[in-house]
Amino acid sequence: MKKLLISILSIAALLTTTVSCTDQLEEINQNPNAPAVPFIPAYAFYNNAVVFVMDQSRGSFSSGRMALPWVQYSAQRNYTEEDRFQFREGTNQALYTNYYLAAQDFKTVIDLNTDPSTKIANSPYGDNNNQIAAARVMLAYTFLQLVDAYGDVPYYSYGNKDADFQALQSLEGFEKPKFASQVKIYTDLMKELKEAAAMVVTSQPVVFTKGDQLFKTPAKLVKFANSLRLRIATRVKGVVPGAEAHITEAIASGVMTSNADNVGVKYEANDNNPSPFYEDFWISNRTDFAISNTFVDLLKGNLGTFGVDPRLQKYAAPITATKAQVKAKTYVETDDLTKYVGMPYGITSAQAAGQRVGTSFWSSNVLKQDYTEILMEYAEVEFLLAENNAWNNTNYQKGVRASMERWGVSTVKITAYLATLAPANQANVITQKYIALFMQPYEAFAEYRRTGYPNTLLQPGGTYNLNNPISGVTTYTFIALNNLTAMPARFTYPVNLQQLNGDNVTAAASAIGGDELDTKLIWAKQ
Repeated sequence: MKKLLISILSIAALLTTTVSCTDQLEEINQNPNAPAVPFIPAYAFYNNAVVFVMDQSRGSFSSGRMALPWVQYSAQRNYTEEDRFQFREGTNQALYTNYYLAAQDFKTVIDLNTDPSTKIANSPYGDNNNQIAAARVMLAYTFLQLVDAYGDVPYYSYGNKDADFQALQSLEGFEKPKFASQVKIYTDLMKELKEAAAMVVTSQPVVFTKGDQLFKTPAKLVKFANSLRLRIATRVKGVVPGAEAHITEAIASGVMTSNADNVGVKYEANDNNPSPFYEDFWISNRTDFAISNTFVDLLKGNLGTFGVDPRLQKYAAPITATKAQVKAKTYVETDDLTKYVGMPYGITSAQAAGQRVGTSFWSSNVLKQDYTEILMEYAEVEFLLAENNAWNNTNYQKGVRASMERWGVSTVKITAYLATLAPANQANVITQKYIALFMQPYEAFAEYRRTGYPNTLLQPGGTYNLNNPISGVTTYTFIALNNLTAMPARFTYPVNLQQLNGDNVTAAASAIGGDELDTKLIWAKQ
């Protein structure tokens, strides 16, 4: 139903664009017996596009079989080829296409609030400027996912009519849009977020009077725009001119200051519109995923520089918890670390069958109907501040505390953990950010490529321990597929783009240094 609704809304958006530019000749040629195009308010496009973005980027294919295992939050219990970087082309095509479907609907929100024929009709549902600002911010978020994943991509900007920005404009003659450069895209994303925040009418009580899944208040929208600008500017500083100024401006303009500012889609506590992984696990019965041994060992203090992390029990269920108990939330958390066992990462599918028994599922905090898929949270902002304040220890500790509080760790355990926390430096701050970004795999994927941290991830070609219930501990070698010797540096362009827009795909591939999995983006160090 969600996919059907988003398709209907996308078609309606195109219809609205087509019929809004009428002249006398078109009026003469109109069929009086044809059904009228129904009025669909902008908030309907906005709300459904927000949910669609999260549904289509955080599910068992778009996330669970791509970025989620690559950053080793998870390991598959059955088909491990995808853990070893042999992703399905259909998954790649769907991810790419669905981002643009959502972007089209965010653009429709702008069109409906700027076109004189529809602007007044939409004003009862929120200040027109606030609706436009929210759509601009979400367009920035959506295109950030695209450029971070692929590099140069077709791009649309509300406030910049650069000739290279041709996405979402097929009715204006751009059926085969150019691929804009990464430098141009990241530069414009920061500009769009700055301008969107500035146009918000903060005196209004809400952004949308109906359907707002994310912000509710204009103040929260502004903080998200500034925080997202801080994320982007930190990623491209030293690479994209002007990024450092955006860092200073975003912080001064007001970023997230508590977990109350976290931005995410909270799903419904029912089986009609539950969270993506709840639907996959319990409705589709695809229990293919377990928390990885790499991540469990990091949280146990067996890897890196940290002690036992009390988020372990919040992220993972004990091995004594049955599938039914995880669903019903009836198991008991325990401090017995032997009860938390990760699935070995990087093994073959044949080896997986003998390893999945006795490994931990994700916890009930994750596999629940009304789970909140996070777009950005306060903890991340504190880690960004720590980095931009010369690896500041106070910001770093605030980030760890915020993450633990969000996941419900007790005050006593938080205080004890912080008392022995290794001091702030690049490795420790980025690794703690990685722990806090659990279940936000695409941001963790970007940060690993940017920094090389955490340096605890298992690497292709490495030899690691494998538990054998008969012979005891044995070893295996993590063999990546697709001839890779490291984690992918990007996604390749979907194959079907060669038929749809071949010349521009070829030009983009040449511009970035080749359409290969190991082609690095402009900010990547790994």
